[in-house]
Amino acid sequence: MKAARGSVVSKKGVPWGTIISVVAVVALAAVVVTYYLVQSAPKRALASWAPTADNPDPSLNIPGIVTGQYQASVHILPTERVAYDHSPPYGGPHDGYWAACNGVVYPVAVRTENMVHSLEHGAVWIAYNPDQVSGDALNTLKSKVEGKPYTMMSPYPGLDSAVSLQSWGHQLKVGSATDERIDQFITALRTNQNTYPEVGASCDALGAGAFDPDNPPPFDPTPPGPDAKPMDYQGSAGTQQDTGMPSSAPTS
Repeated sequence: MKAARGSVVSKKGVPWGTIISVVAVVALAAVVVTYYLVQSAPKRALASWAPTADNPDPSLNIPGIVTGQYQASVHILPTERVAYDHSPPYGGPHDGYWAACNGVVYPVAVRTENMVHSLEHGAVWIAYNPDQVSGDALNTLKSKVEGKPYTMMSPYPGLDSAVSLQSWGHQLKVGSATDERIDQFITALRTNQNTYPEVGASCDALGAGAFDPDNPPPFDPTPPGPDAKPMDYQGSAGTQQDTGMPSSAPTS
């Protein structure tokens, strides 16, 4: 009897099928976890750049960031220009009509005074030098804008860097479309309620007769003339207000 029992045990052998199945499941789980960690790494890295109560403006830690303080709601007429203090500007007097900024990629340079108004609404504007950015680099920038709310992009002839990012009171210039600081800037400042004046304002297109994204007012590359409005200008009478109603007095 003992010999018979020993023979049965020996026939069972090692459960290789079970072992192989377990190993396969463990290996598959490892692949899935590794894939997740690799794919989610950029998002996890950017999480630290999102504004919080303890860190309301994380962009201040981005190397190269430039900031300034500007008065809001100072409007000029569509026929007027502003002698901005930076190029591209990132605050100051601006047109009463904002540029559409809900994921719009403008193929041509757009009038600066309209673009600045969008910054006041919480948008991020990616400007690029068309002589330096094209092909894959241009597509990389487009992927950060297309379909993204409160984001817009346009060429900016004569720009002194490859790419320049603007939000209200903030600017960052970089030499490459793949610079990691671009995503840091967008994460920290797009609709960051701590950094722009008109929280809740629209970025939608205004349409023909106001600002038509399909036929936007063109960028003027010439230096502003002596009649351009200074940075401390208090606003023009009759300008369109953010409420959609024309003003009968200068804005202050």
